[in-house]
Amino acid sequence: MANERALIDFVVHEARLLDEKRYEEWNALFTDDAIYWVPLVPMQPEGLDHTSHLYEDKLLRELRIERLKSPRAFSQQPPTRSLHLLQTPTVEPPVAGRADEHLVRTVFQYTESQADETNAFVGVCWHRLVVADGGALRIRQKRVDLINSDAALPAVQLFI
Repeated sequence: MANERALIDFVVHEARLLDEKRYEEWNALFTDDAIYWVPLVPMQPEGLDHTSHLYEDKLLRELRIERLKSPRAFSQQPPTRSLHLLQTPTVEPPVAGRADEHLVRTVFQYTESQADETNAFVGVCWHRLVVADGGALRIRQKRVDLINSDAALPAVQLFI
């Protein structure tokens, strides 16, 4: 079991890694079977059998990180920058039958900027966290519920 302060600090640290483009460190926070998911519609029950904006396992996250690092990635000329503005994360009550998981809810505003274009996304992020071997927290699932997920959105270049 992790204490509430450790869970909150973990979520804040995760956002900072993304804003600082420390993608390999960020990806190491996930369990090997973890999913990074941005549903397409509000209240989407799951991502495997439904279309999503993003539904990335370890391989897909690694491929995107490699693309972002490549000097030949045309979509990253000039490089995209990001900033996460987080409301204080809250630790939700334990899910029945999931004593090994912690659910953390965070309201956020995420902004991406590239050259003269800026895009802002707002929503609720849900982290399903587990304590891995050695006591370190790891992400089992990161679900990003955008308030306008069913709208025509611009491409997200980095990670929300």
